[in-house]
Amino acid sequence: MSSLKNIILLILFIFSLNSCGKGVDARKYPPNPKERVKKNMEEGRGFRASEMLNKGGTGKFEFASSNELWRASLDTIDFMPLTSVNYSGGIIITDWYSTDVSNESIKISIRFLTNEIRSDALDIKVFNRKCELDLNCVITKKSGNLVSELKNKILKTAAIYEKQNKDKNFKPYNTSEINKE
Repeated sequence: MSSLKNIILLILFIFSLNSCGKGVDARKYPPNPKERVKKNMEEGRGFRASEMLNKGGTGKFEFASSNELWRASLDTIDFMPLTSVNYSGGIIITDWYSTDVSNESIKISIRFLTNEIRSDALDIKVFNRKCELDLNCVITKKSGNLVSELKNKILKTAAIYEKQNKDKNFKPYNTSEINKE
């Protein structure tokens, strides 16, 4: 009786998995199953049993350097000293920065709203500080060209990193493996 219960539970579990996942646009995928397998494998969305066996039990760890937006942001503001960098919190804050001995400096904060490379993925704030003396400073939030230029630069660099990553991970699929079946 208990084995029948286990079989029924297993069947219910399998059917419940059917509703998981997000929908896809069928127009973007070839109708032939062999071509779909090839496309998925080349784009790194599948797995190869030979790769799983050859790893020797070591796992693949994802670090902040694998996030293209994060890397692009750090590369864009690499000339500025950083005050706070928190990958899990999704924020980068620079220290006050001035190019010359003037009494004006800027501070940038970049907040990540998503890991996807798109225009609303970043919330960038630039602050301007003018000081007459060390004790008499006025801080204002800047908007306009600098914020949009920073965002454009970061998004373009992230798109380049993403393309390089896809090119690096591209592996031609050996169709002879499928044709054996």
